[in-house]
Amino acid sequence: MTMVTSEALRTAEHFISRNARLLDRLRFAYHFQSGPTGPVLTALDCYRNIDGGYGNGLDPDLRGHGSQPLAVETALRLLDELGPLPRDTAASACRYLTGVARPDGGVPPVLPSARHTDAAPQWHDADDFTGALRPTAALAGLLHKHHACGPWRDRATAFSWTRIGALHWTDPEEAIAVCTFLQHVPDRPRADAELTRLRPMIRAVIDLDPDSTGPVHHPLDIADHPDHIARRIFTDAEIEAHLDALERAQLPDGGWDTPLSTWTPTAHTERRAMTTVRNLLVLRAYGRLPRR
Repeated sequence: MTMVTSEALRTAEHFISRNARLLDRLRFAYHFQSGPTGPVLTALDCYRNIDGGYGNGLDPDLRGHGSQPLAVETALRLLDELGPLPRDTAASACRYLTGVARPDGGVPPVLPSARHTDAAPQWHDADDFTGALRPTAALAGLLHKHHACGPWRDRATAFSWTRIGALHWTDPEEAIAVCTFLQHVPDRPRADAELTRLRPMIRAVIDLDPDSTGPVHHPLDIADHPDHIARRIFTDAEIEAHLDALERAQLPDGGWDTPLSTWTPTAHTERRAMTTVRNLLVLRAYGRLPRR
């Protein structure tokens, strides 16, 4: 097993300083320079709207001001990095999600309003606004992790169990959302049983070639921590090979590339910065980077 060198971390710091928005600069400082949480929370709060949701380009593919469910998932994942989910933030997010939920309790990734704003083509041209496992399952899972109770979370949990039980095929983004749900939902026997059933299905849509490039997802995209429930989907050898590949993939400018958000240079650069912080966190979680 190799370790990320101090030089690699320094070049990543330079990449973040040159390219990242303030939010991701502060995230890097918190995770790798013993920075405080307060500035990260303040920066993230700038993306929150009065309705309790998030927008304003928090997700680089959604540039509009209005709140979108996918941006709320992004916000909760970033808040999860910092520790306990602030109670008032969770409550306001749940109020927003209640307001946009479909009758079955699910929420779509984006609302019809995304078609009238600047957004990546897959969202600008979206025509299906029914409830979906992505992001409903991920949102419900994160709320369960932080014991954020509420009627919407319970409806979303029921929606997620029903949809997961009916799955006969999936895609990588949906699989990530499902595994987030299965990681944190209280019914552990049921979660373990569903993961066992879904394991071949998930492996079929995750690229197991550590050196493959392009718009693909690798094991570490779904099993981003050795304690994650999705870790058991992959062998030790597969995980180690992908960790080696992740280290090799750091570019000379210090950052990691991303196959996503190529629709505008700004979105691509922002996504690269987010990806760089995330990849460093993955490497640290698996022992490839010393803890602070």
